[in-house]
Amino acid sequence: MAKKDPVFEERLSKYGDELKWLYNELYYNNEQAYEYFVSMLYDFYKKRDKDLKKWDAEKEADPDWYKGSDMLGMLMYTNCFAGTLKGVGEHLDYIEECGVNYIHLMPLLESPKERSDGGYAVSDFRKVQPELGTMKDLSDLSKECRKRGMSLCLDFVMNHTSEDHEWAVRARHGEKEFQDRYFFFDDWNEPNAYEETVPQVFPQTAPGNFIWCSEAGKVVMTTFYTYQWDLNYRNPTVFNDMTANMLYLCNQGVGIIRLDAVPYIWKTLGTSCRNLPQVHTLVRMMHIAAKIVCPGTLFLGEVVMEPSKVVPYFGTLEKPECQMLYNVTTMASTWHTVAVKDVRLLKHQMGILFALPKQYTFLNYLRCHDDIGWGLDYDFLKAFGVSQIPHKKYLNDYLRGAMYESSSRGELYNDDPALGDARLCGTTASLCGIEAAEYEQNMDKLAWAIKLDVMLHAFLLTQSGIPVLYSGDELGQLNDYGYHNDPVKAGDSRYLHRGNFDWESAAKRKKRGTRQQQLFSSIKKLVTLRKKHRVFKSSADAWVIETYNDHVLGVGRYCEGEKLIALFNFGDYDEIAYINEEGGYKNLLTGKQFDAKNVTVPAHDFYWLLDNKA
Repeated sequence: MAKKDPVFEERLSKYGDELKWLYNELYYNNEQAYEYFVSMLYDFYKKRDKDLKKWDAEKEADPDWYKGSDMLGMLMYTNCFAGTLKGVGEHLDYIEECGVNYIHLMPLLESPKERSDGGYAVSDFRKVQPELGTMKDLSDLSKECRKRGMSLCLDFVMNHTSEDHEWAVRARHGEKEFQDRYFFFDDWNEPNAYEETVPQVFPQTAPGNFIWCSEAGKVVMTTFYTYQWDLNYRNPTVFNDMTANMLYLCNQGVGIIRLDAVPYIWKTLGTSCRNLPQVHTLVRMMHIAAKIVCPGTLFLGEVVMEPSKVVPYFGTLEKPECQMLYNVTTMASTWHTVAVKDVRLLKHQMGILFALPKQYTFLNYLRCHDDIGWGLDYDFLKAFGVSQIPHKKYLNDYLRGAMYESSSRGELYNDDPALGDARLCGTTASLCGIEAAEYEQNMDKLAWAIKLDVMLHAFLLTQSGIPVLYSGDELGQLNDYGYHNDPVKAGDSRYLHRGNFDWESAAKRKKRGTRQQQLFSSIKKLVTLRKKHRVFKSSADAWVIETYNDHVLGVGRYCEGEKLIALFNFGDYDEIAYINEEGGYKNLLTGKQFDAKNVTVPAHDFYWLLDNKA
């Protein structure tokens, strides 16, 4: 092999032995495939421009740059937020005003309009959906973001391609080379054997894990939807080419790669085809590839499971895989707590998270583009007489306003009456009761709902990791019922909370007394305080404080001489947190002195109490 750039050679020598060992173990010492892989890495390294290499060097010099209290993300659909990528660039001032420095753009690569699963059925990994712009627009946006100290995140759909992808088209036409990139079977014998152990992702809307492809005269694996064909990572060509697609996006300036559906990418007959050991080998090799070509890049793993299954995707401290993972269990437990007004499950969940190594960085959120799935710790809840199916029904009934005492407004998603396993959709504001209050023109109810919304955001910002806002939540954006009238969207209730960003509503954030102004100013104040105080760093010690009141959650944080006591009342009445914290405190929001003993916390409210010595 010809001598390469010294920086590339240094990185390759650092990781090369491990990379080669992993690659050859997985692909049975396929030296030709490995040599191609390394030469491909060098090609992308050479193509990476000087500006991005400078950015890499800055991030390498400060490897914990994303773990500070100054990080705040925002998740958005390009078309909903600003129409196009250029439109997003034109609104970066607003995003900065929100205090955001990490922008996650939802899937925007080319995909068939009516068979895209919201952009997760990619037909070309190197083209942007035409109505959103071009790759140059994406590169220009990322460059402007870096100038402002912002990072850009993009989804990378690993598990499958669209049936319209060039590989799938050629496979359908009978080319064996491309059929080998997917899972093709001559008959139903092996697919039926898989079905015995592989769960269905969408049993109601997309039952089964296989389809018959009449053009090829063969059976194809389709774990998610029929138009999403699973890639076969047993084939090194698939791994090589998909890693190349990932690096191509990195070279456009995408600094955070969200690995979509990563637990599913390795299939073995007789297993669930979830979370298999080979998945971790593949992710570790991709991590190494990024360290060699674009070391400023971070991986965000989409692993929507309980902590015991999520944590392994961090890898180890010596051999990391994903730098960040979603804290989906706390999100679901938060909405459970809103409905039942009992913090015991949330307290249990936070205790588990606080016991994990501080090096693990979670993305925390209240709402996102997806539904709320009730994957709660039912073994824990069983001790309190809670049964899974009736409890899910209670949560869904409460949060969609099917109970007299509830002002929440949501809709069911993927309802399975046989299993009683429906999930839930809705914006934060509508689930908090803001929509119902404004419809009824009930100002007392509106104030009550806004207070709950702000309290939930305060809880979000108190957690260790990176808080992420769902675009529009900073203004209290409401459900968009218009999707019912769109034949493409009507069958997917997740579009309820995927409405267009309302710029007229955003303008009201400067009009005193409006719902938009109250929420925007309150959340911005919390974000500003969080950035100012080191106690919110991910490296802080954090623990659950016993309040001896099942309506009030207590969280303690300590970092570099600062100590915070945070109290959150999920109940409908003022409640006492029976705490007895020594020393003097001040209310972080008002600056006034505060005695942290037997604290009365107003309903739907919270306190951030900072030790006076800080």
